[in-house]
Amino acid sequence: MRRSDWRLRLEGRLRFVLNRLGERLWVRPLLACGCSVAGVLLARVVDATPLAELLPEIGQPTLRTLLQVMASGMLVIATFAVASMVQAYASASIAATPRAFPLVVADDVSQNALSIFVAAFIFSIVGLTAVENDFYGPAGRFTLFVLTMGVFAVVIGIFVRWTDRIARLGRLGHTIDKVERATAQALARRRERPTLGAAPARPGQTPLHPIYGPRTGHVQLVDVRQLQQAAEAADTQVRVAAVPGDFVDPTRPLAWTDAAPDARAGDGPLAEALRASFVVGARRTLDHDPAFGLEVLAEIAGKALSPAVNDPGTAAEAVDSLTRLLVDWGRARPEPQEPDCPRVQLPPLRGEHLLQAAVPAFARHCAADVDCACRLQRALATVARNGDAALAAAARDQAQAACQRAAATLALAADREAVAAAARAHGGDGDGSGEAEPEGGAGGARASSRKGSPQR
Repeated sequence: MRRSDWRLRLEGRLRFVLNRLGERLWVRPLLACGCSVAGVLLARVVDATPLAELLPEIGQPTLRTLLQVMASGMLVIATFAVASMVQAYASASIAATPRAFPLVVADDVSQNALSIFVAAFIFSIVGLTAVENDFYGPAGRFTLFVLTMGVFAVVIGIFVRWTDRIARLGRLGHTIDKVERATAQALARRRERPTLGAAPARPGQTPLHPIYGPRTGHVQLVDVRQLQQAAEAADTQVRVAAVPGDFVDPTRPLAWTDAAPDARAGDGPLAEALRASFVVGARRTLDHDPAFGLEVLAEIAGKALSPAVNDPGTAAEAVDSLTRLLVDWGRARPEPQEPDCPRVQLPPLRGEHLLQAAVPAFARHCAADVDCACRLQRALATVARNGDAALAAAARDQAQAACQRAAATLALAADREAVAAAARAHGGDGDGSGEAEPEGGAGGARASSRKGSPQR
């Protein structure tokens, strides 16, 4: 069943824009301030309704005292909130990795708390000004009193919840959890639409005319629906050459098309429409690039193993997160779907690509740590048991390479044997491949890892 255009837009460019706005600290406070001012002005409307004769009267001194207390308290709390959040953001960047910073900034609880505190301050200032200038009648003053009590209740509830969150925000375990959740969501979206709604790219078919982009950076978004519309208008086929996460420059094609000779000169409506379908930025994003989330987890694990940090426990947590994500991807068997945009071809995201993005970098870091090297062998064996044939073969290849790297790095023979034993213990998958006993040193580790490698 084909999705409607509005849903495709929501899952594509609109979701991308909303996620970028979510990483800006000023957006929610601005919206909350607008709602607070509207609430203060709404209280005046009640004076013109029949409710004005039924509501009790609240004196101006009572409202003035409440609003003054709120104004003085909210300014202090908002300042404290900003300082605490900045400290948590700095801690997350230093302890984990700067690549996790956008996810920490986009924390809903912290942004909502800051928005409520700032909005309460604006509400009290505007309300106090209106009360001092006799802006309200009896019904309006009662309405403003009710609104003030409601704001007090919301502030107290948000403050209690935010206190618990700020104690965790920026901590390494919390950052790992946020990266894992965000990556899991990105993987779920790509699992549902491996080609982002396009048709799978067919190997061996290379269109004639490349479309180059003017910028250098990472592809953050490919608007497949816009590519489809441009292809329909030109009655052509488009093959995407740069998927989200790829690094492009003016000499690397973004796409190929088999029509529109004007595209070769870099001008014309088709070329411009195809270029406009790609968003290229300085940094990678997680929206359509789940491999980036896996790389962030691997970077956190590698940093935890650095001599300056020396925290193997955090590295183990990150490896466990990687394992869960890859196992969930490997066990999923989505049903083939009719492409929403048949005129566009795009390479599907495959499990072996995800594995290649996450494992080699961490394997280099953990080669000198026998415990982490053994844990990596267990993780790769788990992925191999739960994946399809291609993912299992890639996991075994990575396990073999990691075993060889550890054997070449570890100085103690007992440590090399421990990694080789882990490879033998966890690498067996019941496929009948031979198992060789280690002979010591790097050669023994390589021989012991053959059971985990695919037969060729």
